[in-house]
Amino acid sequence: MTAFEFSGVGRIIFGCGKFAIAGEIAATLGRSALVIYNADAVVDDMIELLSRRGVKAAVIRQPGEPTVADVDGAVEEGRRRNCDSVIGVGGGSAIDAAKAVAGLLTNGGSAVDYMEVVGKGKKITILAAPWMAIPTTAGTGAEATRNAVIGLPEKQFKASIRSELLLPRVALVDPSLGVTVSPAVTASSGMDALCQLIESYTSSGASPMTDALALPGIGMAARNLPLAFHEGGDLDAREGMALAALLSGVTLTNAGLGAVHGFAAVLGANFPVPHGTVCAALLPHVIESNVRTLRELDSAARLPGLRRYAAVGRQLPGLESAIDADAIDGCIRFTFNLLRELKIPPLKQFGIVPQRAPEMVRLARKASSMRFNPVLLSDESLSDVLGAAIEGDARI
Repeated sequence: MTAFEFSGVGRIIFGCGKFAIAGEIAATLGRSALVIYNADAVVDDMIELLSRRGVKAAVIRQPGEPTVADVDGAVEEGRRRNCDSVIGVGGGSAIDAAKAVAGLLTNGGSAVDYMEVVGKGKKITILAAPWMAIPTTAGTGAEATRNAVIGLPEKQFKASIRSELLLPRVALVDPSLGVTVSPAVTASSGMDALCQLIESYTSSGASPMTDALALPGIGMAARNLPLAFHEGGDLDAREGMALAALLSGVTLTNAGLGAVHGFAAVLGANFPVPHGTVCAALLPHVIESNVRTLRELDSAARLPGLRRYAAVGRQLPGLESAIDADAIDGCIRFTFNLLRELKIPPLKQFGIVPQRAPEMVRLARKASSMRFNPVLLSDESLSDVLGAAIEGDARI
């Protein structure tokens, strides 16, 4: 058995209605909280819950995916207001920003000092300030990850600040908070969760621990995402997606991801495209390319990877009893069909053009996720993948 390590959030609180105890939990973390949010529908309730427990609140809205300037500015505000704890409430952007801010409050310096690839790569050595993650979307699983993804516009790249010392003290996951999330955001964030589960299960860094969470999570996301998209008030579907997203955060932080997220780090930094949309648009094309490349290898090299894609396929509706070849082909077909059902737009709608593909491939090679892809894809294959996602429904 392959040796592995496994880390996770110390305390997870999950269930509809659990948001009501957010103030009670926050009071155990500190007396003055810096609240970083992008969920307008719940921020007033968050402030009220803190007030009832005697916790002061300084509030910062995270307008989009966080940049170095956003994080550094929030750290400065937190210090100015003498905040001793942090709360991230909203989607992955708010939670990643809160995670980075909590780390910098204790470790000092700028976000760029600790960023991989494009930053100085300094290590986080001091436990982050006490902080709590409260997701309102079911997507990134950032409430359970040890990395905060930060953009550095001048380098045209997004990279992580990464350390077990950044994990939140508490992840409070209330699926009912997702009821007000729009169908478009439900679709893109949910596809991100599904992608993370598939990539972490097929990752070269997968372990028995991550497999045990990722595989059922894939089925959970596949069954519940269409329901949550079409009927946003379906609490059972929202609960299933919230749990799938949480599991995806746990598995990705321990197993790594793949080529989809290798591209996502670059495309999100160079074009105005949401992270979940990038992942959704790329996922079926990357699976298809990985499978094709695996099938070209000799039997000893191809079998482990193909068996994993077959196991993924058998988690999907209608494929539970399929033989390996049919399960693999069904997995590809399912993800393409889901892309259409959820109305995921082609990447060309965000100004991404085929002429930029060679540059994006070159940059994506530097992303940490790319090294965990189950098979080495050639530059030509990666360019074909990106070109197909740019155009939309085209098969590679």
